[in-house]
Amino acid sequence: MGKKQIWYEVEENETIDECLTRMRQDGYLAVGRKEEPLFHIVDGEPTYLRQKIQFKAMLCQEFE
Repeated sequence: MGKKQIWYEVEENETIDECLTRMRQDGYLAVGRKEEPLFHIVDGEPTYLRQKIQFKAMLCQEFE
C-alpha cells in the first residue's frame, strides 16, 4: 500500500477547492493545513510574492 500521510501543495494556478478535489480523487482527506509567505528579491529588498498553502492528507481508509 502507498503512503498513509502526505502533504499536498496548492499549485500557483490552482484554487484551494481544486487542490482538495485532487486529494479526494487520489483517495486522501485533508486533516491539517499550513501556510507560509513566499518572498522574492527585487532591487535588493525582499518583496511578498504569494502565500504557500499545504494540506496534510491521510488515506480515507484510515477513518473507516
